[in-house]
Amino acid sequence: MQTSTVLEPKKNSAFTFKANLTGWLFASPWIIGLIVFFAIPLFSSIYFSFTTYSVLQPGEFIGLQNYKELFHDELFWKSVYNTVYFAVLFVPLSIIFGVALAMMLNMKVKGLAVYRTIYFLPTLVPHVALAVLWMWLLNPGFGLINGMLDLIGIEGPNWLGSVKWSKPSLILMSLWGIGQAVIIYLAGLGDIPEELYEAAEVDGANWFQRMKNITLPLLTPVIFFNLVMGIIGAFQQFTLPYTMTQGQGSPANSLTFYVMYLYDNGFKFFKMGYASAMAWILFAVIMALTALIFATSKRWVHYQGE
Repeated sequence: MQTSTVLEPKKNSAFTFKANLTGWLFASPWIIGLIVFFAIPLFSSIYFSFTTYSVLQPGEFIGLQNYKELFHDELFWKSVYNTVYFAVLFVPLSIIFGVALAMMLNMKVKGLAVYRTIYFLPTLVPHVALAVLWMWLLNPGFGLINGMLDLIGIEGPNWLGSVKWSKPSLILMSLWGIGQAVIIYLAGLGDIPEELYEAAEVDGANWFQRMKNITLPLLTPVIFFNLVMGIIGAFQQFTLPYTMTQGQGSPANSLTFYVMYLYDNGFKFFKMGYASAMAWILFAVIMALTALIFATSKRWVHYQGE
């Protein structure tokens, strides 16, 4: 019995080389940008963190000295405290208010598109303009918020000029811009099958039971995403406090956040090696927190079909 052999066409090596070259040429702008603007600065900062590099001078290798000095730097620990304070309060509040707003904006009411647009608009405002706006709103003398409190007989505090109220004020204005997270929650709510709610209604489940047993469990993947992004953003807080305090972190350094102090060391005091050490400590902390969230996600994140 004869077997026929199928001859495969020979690959044209010249054509393959030309196709690969064309692909690399199209990708080269991105690859060059990645190497020049990301990879080289990234690995350079690792080396700089072990030196006295000051931008103006090459610097000398000093080993772990920068890292040791950080742990004896009072302003470093102050910036850590301010950043952790902000993250611990802002991230859970942003999730709670974000989910609540998304559930309200998911109701079938007249003018729903208008309401969704109103809640999303603050995210389009640049952070510098947002800071200037809230500085006016929170002004203790003629600010709108204290003026409204005066109408009901409450003496408003010195929001941004008080150590006690400065960080809560920043959290308040940051919560004003959670519209982007609300849009993501809305997408998650829209992905929950209506059949589950219909079946729950047939079984006699009330609104709270449906929310507890259907909405929140199936929304946990979106909550998980916003939790990770929220923590990363909270630990990198910079624009709002820097604009409001003109880079001073006043009053009494209560608004000196970690990235602000990192920026001051690198570009004001020209202690780039010191700033590089701070950057890598921040990277390690964010990576550790992200890894912890991913490790615990199997216990509380529920995906459809599981």
